[in-house]
Amino acid sequence: MQIIHHGAVNGVTGSCHQLDINPQLPSSYLIDCGLFQGAETAGKNSASQLQIDFSIDNINALIVTHCHIDHVGRIPYLLAAGFNQPIYATTATAALLPLVIEDALKVGVTRDQKLIQACLNQLNKLIVAIDYHQWIALPVNLSSSKAQPVNQVKLKFKPAGHILGSAYVELDLKGPNYKHRVVFSGDLGATYAPLLASPKSPYRADTLVIESTYGDKNHQGRKDRSKQLKEIIEKAVKDNGVVLIPAFSIGRTQELLYEFEHIIYRNKHNPMWQHIDIIVDSPMAANFTQQYRAFKALWDKEAKQKLKQGRHPLDFEQLTTIDSHQDHLAVINYLDSVNKPAIIIAASGMCTGGRISNYLSRFLPKATTDVLFVGYQAKGTTGRDIQQYGPQGGYVYIDEQRIDIKAVIHTISGYSAHADQHNLINFVKRMHHKPKHIRIVHGDAEAKQALASAYQALLPTAEIEIGKT
Repeated sequence: MQIIHHGAVNGVTGSCHQLDINPQLPSSYLIDCGLFQGAETAGKNSASQLQIDFSIDNINALIVTHCHIDHVGRIPYLLAAGFNQPIYATTATAALLPLVIEDALKVGVTRDQKLIQACLNQLNKLIVAIDYHQWIALPVNLSSSKAQPVNQVKLKFKPAGHILGSAYVELDLKGPNYKHRVVFSGDLGATYAPLLASPKSPYRADTLVIESTYGDKNHQGRKDRSKQLKEIIEKAVKDNGVVLIPAFSIGRTQELLYEFEHIIYRNKHNPMWQHIDIIVDSPMAANFTQQYRAFKALWDKEAKQKLKQGRHPLDFEQLTTIDSHQDHLAVINYLDSVNKPAIIIAASGMCTGGRISNYLSRFLPKATTDVLFVGYQAKGTTGRDIQQYGPQGGYVYIDEQRIDIKAVIHTISGYSAHADQHNLINFVKRMHHKPKHIRIVHGDAEAKQALASAYQALLPTAEIEIGKT
């Protein structure tokens, strides 16, 4: 058995891992096939970033952990390369994936509806929806030799608590004299996050491939982050300026809506909270929010209890959703012409494009503007540059235009959809049969090294390594 990485080893994007199980007759599985972003695209042209530069001849299936673009964005190029094997995903991810791929094609590839539909038709033919906690047999290439080390592979998805439908993957490899369980973490969610239940550790892992986005940091507690969010907003809107929140259309946007509904409910006698406009400027986010409501059976106990009380955590009075591009531009012009506060949530989460870019271009030069980052900003992204240079009164380039930053910049790490170091250590600590081999991926160098040291202290005899291409 060997694990080959085609992404997410030099940073946090482009997740794509190949599990090769049979040396005699290659038989492999891809876990995710994501897009590169930020610094990981430096020095590469668009074609080289997107191309599938590895053989797909012996890949029997693609297994999708969740549908963030850095985990699924290269799937159209995989299909274009001739891939026609099953694509396994959880039931919720299977529902979301075509929406994500359609949007990615429109934004980054083509507006030709016939080409887009052809890709989606092929994708829909290959998707196999699997419920959580259900073992299924995967296809295996078998040679004529009876001494096959692995002749049976089974897959199970377990809730990862990262976004709707997200999963970590358990793969059982079995042969006549061989048994080995490989776990791929995908992206693990933080504990006590709104809406989704926290991930529970697997019973066993012999080999673990795990993300390390926050391998060197711990998040704020939920009460602290909620208090900080409320205080930042209240202070920010005193000057009647706008608050811009870059957020991924799936996951972070819904968590923020949940939190804002909670704050509004608890501050019934505060006129500011009862009248402030909360604008989600993203058709994709609106679509995903509908899916979150459709899959409310996957919500955690707290969220379900609010529904029983007649509350609507993702659909409340002050919430406005912007759909068309024309309305998007009209909202920007309106907010720029009136002396009225508003909270705007728009993608992309790392400010690498999307509608948030137009807001930033217009409002970053205004001292009354506040920009609130609630998620990880990868190196080389506009979001990271704003985080780094904004507090110094610096500037960024957006669409090749220099934009001076006079806005106030805030960061709340507690709203990250990623597990922190404490969560990542507990994920391993709470396994009954702990791994003898851990491969660390999906993180900056400092985060990976810090997590590797923590795991080595926890498991002195285990092989702990940092993934390489």
